Amino acid sequence: MQTIRKRLSILFFTCSIGAILLITVFVNATINDKFNQYMLDIQNKREERIVSYFQEIYKRDGKWSNNSGSELMHEAYMSNYCLTLLDINKKPIWGMEPDLIKNTSHLNTMIVKDNGVYNSKRFEIIVNGKLVGYVDIGQYSSVLLSEEDINFKTSINKSIIISGLVTLSIIIILSLYFSKQFSSPIKEVANMSVKLSEGNFNAISNTQSNIKELENLRRSVNILAEKLKYQDVLRKRLVSDISHEIRTPLNVLQNNLEAMIDGVFPVTEERLNYLNEEVIRFGSLLNNLNTLKEFETESIKLNFQRVYLDQLMSDICEDFYMAAENKGIRLHYHIESNKSYDITGDKDKLKQVFINLISNALKFTEEQGDIWVSLYTHNKNVIVEIKDNGIGIKKEDLAFIFERLYRGDKSRNEIEGSGIGLTIVKNIIQLHSGNIDVKSEEGRGATFKVAFNKF
Repeated sequence: MQTIRKRLSILFFTCSIGAILLITVFVNATINDKFNQYMLDIQNKREERIVSYFQEIYKRDGKWSNNSGSELMHEAYMSNYCLTLLDINKKPIWGMEPDLIKNTSHLNTMIVKDNGVYNSKRFEIIVNGKLVGYVDIGQYSSVLLSEEDINFKTSINKSIIISGLVTLSIIIILSLYFSKQFSSPIKEVANMSVKLSEGNFNAISNTQSNIKELENLRRSVNILAEKLKYQDVLRKRLVSDISHEIRTPLNVLQNNLEAMIDGVFPVTEERLNYLNEEVIRFGSLLNNLNTLKEFETESIKLNFQRVYLDQLMSDICEDFYMAAENKGIRLHYHIESNKSYDITGDKDKLKQVFINLISNALKFTEEQGDIWVSLYTHNKNVIVEIKDNGIGIKKEDLAFIFERLYRGDKSRNEIEGSGIGLTIVKNIIQLHSGNIDVKSEEGRGATFKVAFNKF
């Protein structure tokens, strides 16, 4: 099994070799083709120049002789072509032997496909509109190259090969670098996922990437690790809290019953009533857990109807005025006038939500404190806000207050409660397509905002 870095490196390397080979072949073919075309153009111009030269010789001498244009023979020999001068009757005046250039060093070094086949072209020599003779120009290749031309083509081919090798070396280095850029974040995330599967929720990926998808993957796995760690903490806390909540009434019952059996405590009606209250509290805890289970499995049935929140909140606050006054707490109710507060919901369940929230505010607000209940609209939502200036909630506890059996710090644990109320509240609100938000500072109270869609 290959690593992702090795696989990416092989992929880059293979694609690079293929691309370089294709480019080298195409560039070489193009340069050769253009160069040969260029040499053909030069050859055609040379042939025109030779014909023009013989025309000028005939104009000057008025006839042909054995020496007419013979000075071109040396040039022809050095340039690997043969010349033959013919009169008007096509009889040779003078000519070169093709064998003289067949084995020259220039011809042997030419890289052409037909350098062993002799070809000849015949051109008419016309002076003043009159045909005066012919010149044959022959050669052993379609394109004649000088030694300089051959050296030029060779240097071009070498340059292409060297450029390809240098490019390949650079690509290999870049492929190793970029494959590492790709593979390092993925490798770290893969190792991190293995650690998470082994239960190590403290694992975190710190290798950042400038590739959007890889960075999103890294962040998502880090968030997953945080959530798993958070859920693990909740699980352990839940086990501890359930154990505590169940053990407390059982210990009270056991200790008191043992004391009665041993004759330490007399069996009185008052003590039996106390034990019965503990049994009721224990049963209430189990009932709340059962209720919570029904909400979380969405098996509970809701009776949806039009609910007038202004009337509902007014009635609930009216019921709490006396309880607040007995504790020395001022309860304030404010409603934004000339607004509609109709929503769709289960009236009894919504009443349970606000009774629970106001009850909590009374529990955690000290004497001479204040509780404000406000009802208003914002955009397309109806907002119920319950605010107090009680003991508040610690910052580290805010993320957990809606979890099962969570009771927060010691000062809040000293106040009676099961720790399930807010969990049920949140589930009811979610079933009504609403949301609940809480803000709090320790020692400065808490504010709960519940938002519903208008009817």
